[in-house]
Amino acid sequence: MHEKEKDLIDAFLRGQVDRRGLIKGLGAMGLAAGTAGTLLNLGQTRALAADFDWQAHKGKTIKLLLNKHPYADAMIADLENFKKLTGMNVVYDVFPEDVYFDKVTAALSASSPEYDAFMTGAYMTWTYGPAGWITDLNEWIKDPAKTNPNYAWDDMLPGVKSSCAWNGKPGGALGSEDAKQWCIPWAFEQNNITYNKGMFDKAGVGVPGNLDEMITTAAKLQKDIGGGVYGIGVRGSRSWATIHPGFLSAYSNFNEKDLTVSADGKLAAAMNTAGSKAFHAKWVQMIQESGPKDWSTYTWYQVGTDLGAGASAMIFDADCLGYFMNGGDNKMAGKLAYAAFTANPEAKASTPNIWIWSLAMSNFSKDKDATWYFLQWASGPEHGLFGATKMDFVDPVRQSVWKDEMFREKLNKSYPGYVEMFDASAPGASIKFTAQPLFFDLTTEWAATLQKMVAKEVPVDEGLDKLAESINGQLKEAGLG
Repeated sequence: MHEKEKDLIDAFLRGQVDRRGLIKGLGAMGLAAGTAGTLLNLGQTRALAADFDWQAHKGKTIKLLLNKHPYADAMIADLENFKKLTGMNVVYDVFPEDVYFDKVTAALSASSPEYDAFMTGAYMTWTYGPAGWITDLNEWIKDPAKTNPNYAWDDMLPGVKSSCAWNGKPGGALGSEDAKQWCIPWAFEQNNITYNKGMFDKAGVGVPGNLDEMITTAAKLQKDIGGGVYGIGVRGSRSWATIHPGFLSAYSNFNEKDLTVSADGKLAAAMNTAGSKAFHAKWVQMIQESGPKDWSTYTWYQVGTDLGAGASAMIFDADCLGYFMNGGDNKMAGKLAYAAFTANPEAKASTPNIWIWSLAMSNFSKDKDATWYFLQWASGPEHGLFGATKMDFVDPVRQSVWKDEMFREKLNKSYPGYVEMFDASAPGASIKFTAQPLFFDLTTEWAATLQKMVAKEVPVDEGLDKLAESINGQLKEAGLG
């Protein structure tokens, strides 16, 4: 790196030049954008090394267990910077999601020391944490001798960070003062609307502003577009994953709950309240009128690919699912747009439930201090900015990354409405479920009941009363109700 380039990068790192000025200045020196980005990464690595002993574990090797995902791809693409910074080596196994969580469970339940850290969803830590399989990371986060001064833990979006912390008590509030930080948020998914702008224009409809409008808009789109296109895509398979995206985001926006927690900590089903029954009736109507014919088989994959192929007019699901469908070789690439969704007409803003891809440390790691060096780098602001600007690391969890002008321009250029959608819904984004060990079983039964309602096998009110009765029985049997 020549002195002029070094001086300009140093000025950027001191905050004297913004990111746009840096790239423009390096470009004036004859450097292509790719080369400029490489030099910036080198400069950031050098700056990090000046403030903290990143070489404390030089020569050590850690092993990761990763899900095949764009977030993992972004990390792998940036891994050489970590190796140069620390002198450590990183090896990893990558598995597709259909087998990934089985691999995680197998390793942890066997107390295997093979993997030091792994990708996880925050929901999974409600099982892993109380079982003693993962480590409370507060010990490292709060230790200035082990955490670099630029880590900026408070830069994480508050709702996302809190959603990754739980005290282990069934019904305990996420992010409470006594909560254990079971995992570090890495990147996450808000559930909002992705829609086909051309189809909306053809049908003469606007983006729905609440659930009633979503029902009528989806029905009009299906009628007016024709050609087998259906109005709205939402998940429907017999899985907990059907409940957590659009469904729970809308449900919780009406202040409805999955469970109640009594003063003495006892849990009880809350799906059969009058408000819940009214919501379910509308959701069921929307799917019956405007959902796909084989809705009960729909997972993340089918919801996304139908949108990308032009088979559906909109989806109410993960924002990043819509992001990925707007690129690549998808038929509708470049034709999709985004909007925050507030289901309740009386609510002030969107309050989406979220999925959080996170990083956790195995309690069976043989070198937790070295593993923490990797975790703080991978979840740090420098890597977050690299992933967001150079790769498909959406949605990043750091507020500083969302303030970066180049990242926002990248989204504005190819993903219309994405930045506005994020800004509108991020303040209210968090996990809305009640943390408890029966989470996966109870939400899967909820999805099965939803399927029966849509198939007209059971009336909504009766189905929810039976669901609540069943859930209360399971909670009492487990000593939770």
